[in-house]
Amino acid sequence: MKLTDITEQGQHTLSEIFSQPRCWSACLAKLAASAELRAALQLARPGAEWIFVGCGTSYYLAQAAASTFNYFKLPARAVAASDLLMYPALTLHDGRDYIPVVISRSGRTSEAVRAATMLENDRNLRTISITCSEGQPLEPACSVTLKHLDADEQSTVMTRSFTSMLLGLQYLAAVVSGNDAFRRALIELPQQVEPLLKDIPQGLRLFVESRNFSNFVFLAQGPMFGIASECALKVTESSCSHTQVFHSLEFRHGPKAIVGPETLITFLMSETSYNAEVELLEEMNALGAATMVIANHVESRAQRASDFAIELGLQSPEYARLAAFAIWGQLYGVYYGLKKGLNPDSPKNLTRVVELKSVVSI
Repeated sequence: MKLTDITEQGQHTLSEIFSQPRCWSACLAKLAASAELRAALQLARPGAEWIFVGCGTSYYLAQAAASTFNYFKLPARAVAASDLLMYPALTLHDGRDYIPVVISRSGRTSEAVRAATMLENDRNLRTISITCSEGQPLEPACSVTLKHLDADEQSTVMTRSFTSMLLGLQYLAAVVSGNDAFRRALIELPQQVEPLLKDIPQGLRLFVESRNFSNFVFLAQGPMFGIASECALKVTESSCSHTQVFHSLEFRHGPKAIVGPETLITFLMSETSYNAEVELLEEMNALGAATMVIANHVESRAQRASDFAIELGLQSPEYARLAAFAIWGQLYGVYYGLKKGLNPDSPKNLTRVVELKSVVSI
């Protein structure tokens, strides 16, 4: 899509979404050559647990990053910064070794900065941060800062910053674990994704324009769950719509009561759980749900049971494709927001940075 084809409203968000493959290449190349990456590797200790800390989009990024570290047998989990601050005993235990990673696009998010300060000063833990800004309060609060400056955005919602920082953390996991094949797969991902942005968006926009929904549900399992959560947030932020997210097979256990033609259920399908998710897709289709499928390969059963399907056809390993799945939730949110007459560049009630004035509340 050319920038001249983008309407004035939403132009920043759309241009940032479409810039992602080029942005990924630039960010990974600079990260690989950086002294900061070498410094972060010095903090990687065998047996230590990686704790990924974030707020909002950055928390969902933390979930996706933790899944990749666990895949490489590097113990990891995600925690919301506010939970770490208010309930530290639920995360940090005496006698355990931790490597915290604090995530913030702006480097100014209040809870993230306070979490880093607490970890460094009160817990004496050397902390890594990852950000898309330079010279902000998070940087001096941490021992090492990984910077993806090319991924910063003008728009309020996070799009390329989310995927770029995710790829950066996955790259870190590949280097720490010594998995060179996975590292190369991340480097090759941008050139595989670039062609998808030429044809799929037009079909997605036509689907958006053809159907109205009052509720959106995103379903995924395993490493895709953080991505599904982020897709749901993008639709909420960009189109002021009600969204929910569930682990795919959990949807049968109560939530399927909302199924109907007014609810769009989007399945982010992985290879590992593909067959079980196709069965669920067919079940929801039989109940009258409107469905959208995003998968690396969409075989005939999934095609028949979906109202709209996006097939990626990537050669990368399953865990290396996570960033590519996020794009379509980002685009759907913008397109639906434009359809409702909103400006996704500046969503209602939102700001680029959440900075809290009170130091008492947390």
